Amino acid sequence: MSDHIRFALAALAIWRVTHLLAEEDGPGDVVVRVRARLGDSRLGGLMDCFYCLSIWVAAPFAPAVARRPHDVPLTWLALSGAACLLEGATSGRAATDGAGLDREGASDGMLWQKAKAV
Repeated sequence: MSDHIRFALAALAIWRVTHLLAEEDGPGDVVVRVRARLGDSRLGGLMDCFYCLSIWVAAPFAPAVARRPHDVPLTWLALSGAACLLEGATSGRAATDGAGLDREGASDGMLWQKAKAV
């Protein structure tokens, strides 16, 4: 299998697993129950953010995709980035960066709301 195909397949798999964990109920509502149990904990917050979660989901894929060990960190970030691009293209959130900022940098107040909650 070529490197390009391996990268593309891994990126699709990372998007799928991340989307399942962050956005879906899962088979038998298993995932939604896990998210509910985690609540507002740090791990629970991670499960609510596709962009954050994709970094960790991409980690085990990177060594399988990278040709050389020193390529793993770059491959890891590239795979997460590819999954984020797929998410933006399929979710309708392409105009924002996931933190509530549009491309011009104007805030919708989400960061301020989160900061006040902490």
